[in-house]
Amino acid sequence: MKPIFASLLLAFLALPQLALAQSALFQPIYEVLTHPRCLNCHTKTEFPRQGDERRRHDQLVMRGEDNHGVPTLHCSACHQDHNVADGAVPGAPHWGLAPLSMAWEELSPVELCQNLKNTSLNGNRSLDDLLHHMDEDALVLWGWEPGGDRTTPPLDHPEFISVLTAWVNAGGPCQ
Repeated sequence: MKPIFASLLLAFLALPQLALAQSALFQPIYEVLTHPRCLNCHTKTEFPRQGDERRRHDQLVMRGEDNHGVPTLHCSACHQDHNVADGAVPGAPHWGLAPLSMAWEELSPVELCQNLKNTSLNGNRSLDDLLHHMDEDALVLWGWEPGGDRTTPPLDHPEFISVLTAWVNAGGPCQ
């Protein structure tokens, strides 16, 4: 009976450390998602931002009803499906702002984690759908190939997907 008790005691003592490790899974994800390459378009403002300093878009572009600009200045007027050769104008398929429900600006790690998992805010995506979206969507992938002198997120894309996969497999812990 003693070996069983000892095993149970060790397992019980390991639970807080496991919970701490799982809650820490989201921090590197948060650091990527709040990098300017992501946050400039996941903004709570009625306009996109640009640059690492996150300044208002130079041409005073507005969000518009479909998150792709206003009729007289649609995102696609300048942004193509790829970066222009000199890197001055970035581009990727379906260039535009994330819906306001997906604004991440000024959210704490716990708030962003909870919003990311909330299907009423995230485009009705499950955790597996989020993983697929962040692994394969061309606009997301642009963040790691932004052209010009733009910085990239703090993790390279394979590292990010590895951390995101671990978070998804752990059930998406936020705390």
